[in-house]
Formats: sequence, C-alpha cells, structure tokens
Amino acid sequence: MSFQNPVFIPGPTNMPEVLRKAIDMPTLDHRSPLFAEILHPALEGVRKVLKTETAKVFIFPASGTGGWETALTNTLSPGDKVLAARNGMFSQRWIDMCRRHGLEVEVVEARWGEGIPAARYEEILTADKGHSIKAVLATHNETATGVRSDIAAVRRAMDRAKHPALLFVDGVSSIASMDFRMDEWGVDIAVTGSQKGFMLPAGLAILGFSGKAMRAGEMAALPRTFFDIRDMEKSYAANGYPYTPAVGLMNGLKLSTQMLLSEGLDNVFARHHRIAEGVRRAVDAWGLKLCAISPDLFSDTVSAIRTPDGFNATDVVSHAAKKYGVAFGTGLGEVAGKVFRIGHLGSLTDVLTLSGIATAEMVMADLGLPIRLGSGVAAAQDYYRNESKSKKAAA
Repeated sequence: MSFQNPVFIPGPTNMPEVLRKAIDMPTLDHRSPLFAEILHPALEGVRKVLKTETAKVFIFPASGTGGWETALTNTLSPGDKVLAARNGMFSQRWIDMCRRHGLEVEVVEARWGEGIPAARYEEILTADKGHSIKAVLATHNETATGVRSDIAAVRRAMDRAKHPALLFVDGVSSIASMDFRMDEWGVDIAVTGSQKGFMLPAGLAILGFSGKAMRAGEMAALPRTFFDIRDMEKSYAANGYPYTPAVGLMNGLKLSTQMLLSEGLDNVFARHHRIAEGVRRAVDAWGLKLCAISPDLFSDTVSAIRTPDGFNATDVVSHAAKKYGVAFGTGLGEVAGKVFRIGHLGSLTDVLTLSGIATAEMVMADLGLPIRLGSGVAAAQDYYRNESKSKKAAA
C-alpha cells in the first residue's frame, strides 16, 4: 500500500492536510481554560451539522460503535424491546449489541440491497397497542451495501402509528456527507464518528440527544460508566471532561465543522452526490450493477459493486492493494466475495475519484473481467465535465 495514493474505502477517509496539522498539537492541560476554547466550538459545530436547534451534543473518545452503546445504555433498561431492520452488516451489529445488553429485539428482515421497510415498521408499531417497543433503530446509510434509507419515512411511519418510541439513527457514514435533519425528522439520538464525513482519524463517537432522549435517561437502568452522558453533561458545564479527552482530535473536529459550514452544507452534499454519480456512471459503463436495488437507495458515500457470478470480488481489493497500492473496500457479511466497495466521501474531488475508477478498471482487466480500459473513466469524465458546465451556467 502506498501513502501517496488516496484511499477509496468508506472510512476512515482521506484527511485534508490542514486537519492533519490541527490534530498534531502540543500537550494541553485539559483542565485549563484553553480546552474550553476547543470543546464548546466543536460541540456547537456538530450541532449545526446535525441541523438541530435543541439537541445536546456529546463527544466520547470512541468509535461509532461506542456511539451505539451510548445510545442504548443511556435510555433503555434490561428487558426493554426495540425494533430494528436487518438489511446489512452494520444494522446486524447494532442488533447484536442490543441482545448482548439484555434487550429484546424485534427484527424485520430485509434483503441486503434494500432499504428500511418503513411500511412494515408502521404495521408493527400500530399493532403494539401497549407500547412495549421503547426504541426504533434505523441505519441511515448501510455501509456494507451502499444503501441509503429514508429516515423521514421512518418518522412518518412512527407518527401515523401514534407510537411514542424513541428513534435512534446510525448516521456514521452519512452525517457530514449527506443531508441529515435531526430536528425535522424527529430523530431522538443521532450517532456518528470522526473518521467519515468529518475527515478525521477514528477516535471520536459523536452523538446528538433530543430532549425526549435526555428525559428517557432519567429512568434508564442499563449499566454505564464510561459512556454516561450525565457525567459528560456535568463536566461540559464546567468546561471539562469526566476523564481525559482526545484533545487533538477535538481540535480537529472544531476545525472540521468550521470547514464544512464554510463550504456550506448544501454544497458539501452536492459535492458528494456529484462524485458518487460519476462512480455510478462508471459502473454502468462497465456493465456491472450496484448492490443497492434501485436509484432511490443509492448512497452518496459508498458504492457496493456486484461482480459476475462465480467471480470472487475480494480479489479486486487484494489485487489493487498488492499491484497498485490502492485501497478499496471488501464485501462484508452476506455480500462477502460478491461485491467490492468504492468509498467516495470526505476529502475527495472529481480528479481524485477518476484515479480510483481508473485503478478499478486496471484491476478488473488484470483479473480477466470483460472490462474495456477507459470506459468507466470516460463515462465519469463526461459527467463531471458536463456537471461543471451546468454549474457555471447556473451561476
């Protein structure tokens, strides 16, 4: 693998040099007033990225998985029931975590490549007259399959069912890259991490808690210590942390949110869509299909690309790494060996993406797939060129 080449995995993502420098800082006394100048702007920046006016933001030294655990342990009690769809590896892992915490999970099975079946959620919630379901889990962007689910549709289903359950959303590979509207969609807990759209190394679990979720915490009986938001909230009020924070990463997050907001969130989302669409045009030119079954489900942060039956898609990833020093994502779980993934999120441009498309073409040609060199690159180039012309004309 070469440090000179960008990565095309769906996280951790490429880092802008300015962010790499921001996290490379001298040791700081995290109990000094200087830390507050990092902490509070980072919290406020995240709040704006989540598009919420009222949620409380918490940042833990952990990964997105730690964020899942924070959501569960601060709002639920042993034996509580949750509703979740299993449509990919990461939704499956959240379900597994619930069970390990002694929660009862009603699982809605969906084909890998499909989104969350909101209509089925509505049926189940409507039938739950006693409101035994305490939380609904939704994976906004299933990283294993390149599927984006409609969170607004999940909220509408809950509202039509007149069900009071909390709505937890895994936005690890969507937040800060694709539109996320915490308040408008009625999300009670949003979970993400530093290593995707925020363009930082892994190490921060980032969450937004609605007022309803905060109130649920008053009755929650699942054990928590490290991930206790009560301790975190109390420490924030005193400009500190309940334990040693990841100061460098927090400084990076402060700057990352400033960069995203300066670019303009709509522009950030449009950039991700444009880059992703170029990849999709390339996939069409190769004669291949995405794992996501329909365009309305296509992710703007990762494309999971199906290879022909009988071909081991993992060979694309291993050959790219060995021969060309470029990283793509392997298939996971039920789609292992059936797809390879091109991540197109975070710090990425049209030009960098073209290098990834060109590398994928060379790899597939090396491995004997009927790929004509230049076909996908040309399709993406044509799209990017015309998109640039359209933007200039609109301006």
